[in-house]
Amino acid sequence: MLIPNLLKGDRVKLSPLKKEDVDKITMWYEDVDFLRNYDGKIAYPETKESIEKWYEETINSKENFCFSIITLEEKNMIGFLVLSSIMWNNGSSWISICIGDEENRKKGYGSEALKLLIDYSFRELNLHRLQLTVFSYNTSAIKTYEKLGFKKEGIYREAIYRDNNRYDMYLYGLLKKEWRMK
Repeated sequence: MLIPNLLKGDRVKLSPLKKEDVDKITMWYEDVDFLRNYDGKIAYPETKESIEKWYEETINSKENFCFSIITLEEKNMIGFLVLSSIMWNNGSSWISICIGDEENRKKGYGSEALKLLIDYSFRELNLHRLQLTVFSYNTSAIKTYEKLGFKKEGIYREAIYRDNNRYDMYLYGLLKKEWRMK
């Protein structure tokens, strides 16, 4: 059972992703701008069936934790977070965030949700390290990650191809001891 206050902030709370959330996620996967910032694959809408398959595989794995991001005031699901490929023996995990609709982006919801998940990862799951990748053109996400204490650890040079241009993909990491110092 998740501790409710551990996953609740001032404006958002994290809740385990539910089967009924798949419809909303499918809708977001039809938004090209969403896809271009979240995934390096070709920006092509996913089917509901493929999102359902991802959901089932993810929630049934001991190496993944998925949370919906819900606004406290409106009680709307505005995005989701995933801890994935958790290596329990090493205490490390990949972390990713998606804010679905454009009107909910750049309002601080993502920062607050990430803080909650980072805190949960280090305090409750006792992880040692979180890592993520971000495309070089996603400057608002980069600012958020750096503000939260993530350090740039590597560059996948010209790994992303968008609109006839090549972009780098950055690897960022955050250690538990760095989070405690904040």
